[in-house]
Amino acid sequence: MSKANTTTCVIGDIHGCHTALLHLLDKVCHRADTLVFLGDYVDRGPDSKAVVSTILSLGSQHLRIVPLMGNHDFLFHQYLVGDDSSFFLQVGGLQTLTSYGLSPSATREEIMQRVPADHIAFLRSLSLFWEDQHAIYVHAGLQPGRHLSQQTAQWCLWARNSFLSSSHDFGKPVVFGHTVFAEPYFTADKIGIDTGAVYGGRLTALLLPEREVISVPLGNA
Repeated sequence: MSKANTTTCVIGDIHGCHTALLHLLDKVCHRADTLVFLGDYVDRGPDSKAVVSTILSLGSQHLRIVPLMGNHDFLFHQYLVGDDSSFFLQVGGLQTLTSYGLSPSATREEIMQRVPADHIAFLRSLSLFWEDQHAIYVHAGLQPGRHLSQQTAQWCLWARNSFLSSSHDFGKPVVFGHTVFAEPYFTADKIGIDTGAVYGGRLTALLLPEREVISVPLGNA
């Protein structure tokens, strides 16, 4: 298959919604050459640990797997390495800890025992953005007027209105998550696919270059 004919599947913010992730993967894995995950695997939903385990297991399925970092994954990693955890716990971290069998008062030893080493390595290895022939992929957004190689974590993980309101052309569409939309957000230069699965919405995938949207509800339906 030539590079021009390859299909990239992009999956939006999962937030511990493991059942929805499995259901969505059943619908898209056989149709894609590359799977890009836009981050926020953890927090708020019921099974962050299973989400990370499933993404790690996909490497054996002859797909290119590109997991990007979301702001919640960043906060979880900061917690794991011993940095301040107060904000992590305020934004859904308690559910993440529960999925690993941990409490907020867990000791460093307990954390290292409960969180698999490959999960910690996964969080540490996540990239801020990725690019292929179809698009640029990032969790939250990009700083207008700044070269891709000079983008910062602050923008890639946390950007919202300043990115959304910008008309800057990065040369390709920017596919992003982080900002929740009732339906996927399409403009000439931006595609937002966080459709709020963890808030009772749907978990969404985008197939490129077709721009086909496939989404599933939170449960098994």
